[in-house]
Amino acid sequence: MLEALDDAAVGRWCRAAVTALSAGRDALDELNVFPVPDGDTGTNLLLTARAAVAALDDAVAGAGEPAWAVLARGAVLGARGNSGTILAQLLRGLSDQLAGEPPADGPVLAAALQKAADGAYTAVADPEEGTFLTVARAGAEAAGAAVAEGRSTLADVVVAAADGARAALEVTPAQLDVLRDAGVVDAGGAGLCLVLDALVTTVTGVEPARPALRARPARHGEPGHVPHQPPPGPGSEVQYLLADSGEAAVARLQTRLAALGDSLVVVGVDTPTGRQWNVHVHTSDVGGVIEAGVEAGRPHAISVTPLAPVLPAAPVPGRRAVVAIVLGDGLAELFTGEGVRVVTCGPDGVTEEEVLAEVVASTAAEVVLLPNDPALTPAASRAADRARDLGRDVAVVPTRSPVQGLAAVAVADPARRFGDDVVGMAEAAAATRWAEVTVAEQEALTSAGPCRPGDVLGSAEGDVVVVGADLAVVACDLLDRLLSAGGEMATLLVGPDAALGDAVCAHLATAHRTVEVVRYDSGAGIPLQAGVE
Repeated sequence: MLEALDDAAVGRWCRAAVTALSAGRDALDELNVFPVPDGDTGTNLLLTARAAVAALDDAVAGAGEPAWAVLARGAVLGARGNSGTILAQLLRGLSDQLAGEPPADGPVLAAALQKAADGAYTAVADPEEGTFLTVARAGAEAAGAAVAEGRSTLADVVVAAADGARAALEVTPAQLDVLRDAGVVDAGGAGLCLVLDALVTTVTGVEPARPALRARPARHGEPGHVPHQPPPGPGSEVQYLLADSGEAAVARLQTRLAALGDSLVVVGVDTPTGRQWNVHVHTSDVGGVIEAGVEAGRPHAISVTPLAPVLPAAPVPGRRAVVAIVLGDGLAELFTGEGVRVVTCGPDGVTEEEVLAEVVASTAAEVVLLPNDPALTPAASRAADRARDLGRDVAVVPTRSPVQGLAAVAVADPARRFGDDVVGMAEAAAATRWAEVTVAEQEALTSAGPCRPGDVLGSAEGDVVVVGADLAVVACDLLDRLLSAGGEMATLLVGPDAALGDAVCAHLATAHRTVEVVRYDSGAGIPLQAGVE
């Protein structure tokens, strides 16, 4: 049980928050209906928290800069989206009160939480109740009330803050019509509750027992109907960092941006090169928002994301499509060359919104989804559920690797009944044994023995069977094991190291002469993925 939050505890809390947000990202994205239902609140909160942790990891040891200041700077400069920017402001508010001070005990933390919540309201141009801000203020007020009642240990304060925030979250649907209509709590507030629960776990060593976040009710509607569609409004989310500016110029910028859009949040933080601001706004005048930034200082790291809802085209009877989720441009080109529509995902995965958008864009009445990774199957399944509500017949073939996806595509036959085609594709995928070669990022105990960072891992069907030091040696051993059960064709997806592909192909040509080898450049960061049929 901690009595005060020192720098080490702050770091542990930030990492625990990343873990909690990572686990809750999909649920938070699903809850996201305000200010626009773009399904990215959980993702944005996670990316913002990760930016804070990355700053802590990159901090120069012995430099003497307080952890509060480092994580606040990392969060502000890396903040993503509306909720992420507000979270960054809260962390900056805590830093303003606690950085450079003695470790924070209960009363000190309670006071800092209140000032941080007040600062968050100030950072948002047009704050609304029933949102992230409401939950933050309720948590801070509950912490202050606990101190006033004599419950002033650090544990008392953080538990009170987390409980108060959770209670406020539950009543957000009564405060905001869009939440009530959708039957959900506020996604940003729910994310803050996860962050505060991570603080409780850090301080007390006990994870709070909470009910699962209330899921969005099942969607029902006629084909072509999009539930929870926002009213007409700003068409793009614009976000950028602003350097070489002063307080007066930023104040003028805020006034101008408030007239150009909504969901305006501006957060500033001190950096080694001077003060910088993270500017976020929803607008229909992207050019005007960027021009205003140029007049105020030097905008950089500019991102523009479309927000305006687009009604989906009605599905075309008889049209069939295959949609694959892939990692890397090389795989995207490979699947596209086979007539497959693709959703390219990054290291943080893919959202159901992105998958759904591709399914709808196909205008097909019958769609097969290939997740190509066990971790992506849930998002694909949720997108399929939503697409069915829009009048599409969608089936998810649970491919666990791109090589299984390619095997499924190879037998696809639009002339067959849709159900028969899905069965045939699923059987082809299941008959393809898959493996991959990766590099360990941390020390672990695998089924093939212990590994250390930098070790090469050979996995078959998701289970590590080889641990070694050389990519080519491990890859050849792995293929030998995979082919020991027989096989007529080996499909190789080679990552950035072409020499590895050359070595494996040469080995197969001599050790398995009867096996047909097909090689592709995957464009992904994974050194080698292989399938045997």
